[in-house]
Amino acid sequence: MKRIFPIAIALVALTFACKKHDGFVIKGKITNAEGKYLYLEELKVASSIPVDSVKLGKDGKFEFDGKISYPNFYLLSLNKNNFITLLVDTTEKISVLGDAANFSRDYVVEGSSGSLLVQQLNNMLSRTKHKIDSIRNNISAFGNREDYRLEKVKWNQEIANIRQSQTRYSTDFIQKHPFSMACVLALYQKFDDSNYVIQDLQSLKVAASALNSFFPKSEHVKALYANTQRLMAQEKNSKIQQFIAENGANSPDITLPNANGRDISLSSLSNKVILLQFWAAENRDSRIQNQALVELYSKYKSRGLEIYQVSVDTNRPAWLDAIEKDRMSWINVGDMKGSALATSTYNVQFIPSNYILDRDKRIVAKNVFGPDLDKVIGALVK
Repeated sequence: MKRIFPIAIALVALTFACKKHDGFVIKGKITNAEGKYLYLEELKVASSIPVDSVKLGKDGKFEFDGKISYPNFYLLSLNKNNFITLLVDTTEKISVLGDAANFSRDYVVEGSSGSLLVQQLNNMLSRTKHKIDSIRNNISAFGNREDYRLEKVKWNQEIANIRQSQTRYSTDFIQKHPFSMACVLALYQKFDDSNYVIQDLQSLKVAASALNSFFPKSEHVKALYANTQRLMAQEKNSKIQQFIAENGANSPDITLPNANGRDISLSSLSNKVILLQFWAAENRDSRIQNQALVELYSKYKSRGLEIYQVSVDTNRPAWLDAIEKDRMSWINVGDMKGSALATSTYNVQFIPSNYILDRDKRIVAKNVFGPDLDKVIGALVK
């Protein structure tokens, strides 16, 4: 017992020590700040929330601590215009040194690789903006010079070159640090209120995918991922709209199995006016639309109409049952996995959804229903 007791005491002390020091610690010194308050705020997606504060004494020393489950952004501020951004990891012990007069512009941070990356990003953008502002001051100040027009062209080109250099830097930063939360900051930096430094979707995809795999619960990563998905959908829709507008481009092909398991391609339908319809057996609006399609098909089949209907179902019995009950005698295909490739190719956002193809398989209309659908088909089958 005498031997075990000291060991037990040591284990208890060790356990206590571990618990006491887990989590992050931010400490340091800010000179010339006696009597001022230093605030620690958690930076959210669209706001910041107070975490802690301390009144600085003559020595300017401070210390904050906390617990987080993944890297997060914090603001360390003396006031709303004099602050720095830190990217804090779960167990980092961070040291910050600075002076109250120029805290936001000149500080030293140690013990936090993410915060150093944030500092690099902010310093680079600050230098870029300073260069641009200097050139713009010249543009404003020398408007009365005889060679002003030529000089203005040169100055504007210099601004464009500086912006391109900053964009390359930020894009390269994301390529070099794809798994750092600092990429979130890089992606949302702006030259001004209207212009982001990085505007290419590929950089967003790289960062969103990498960070989502590492920090799926992060509020910042969730927002970045959702924004990227929205922009990707917009880009895809824009391409489809352009595709439709360019009357004459052939429609993308689809090949899927029918109810008997035989693959049927959209491209195999020759000299037909085609109604390409996307639907689901368990979707009420689709079933109602099927009733209208029965009448439409009966009316125009002999004049060259063919319906190529793509199911987004995953329930094969329900799909087969709907085909029988709705008396669907036209081509009906689906892989029973949502027909994801077909819906993605045609940017299907809702069901029922349709495209109308003329006899040359050119898309001439999209999402036409009711009497308008009859009119469009009737005009094409003449």
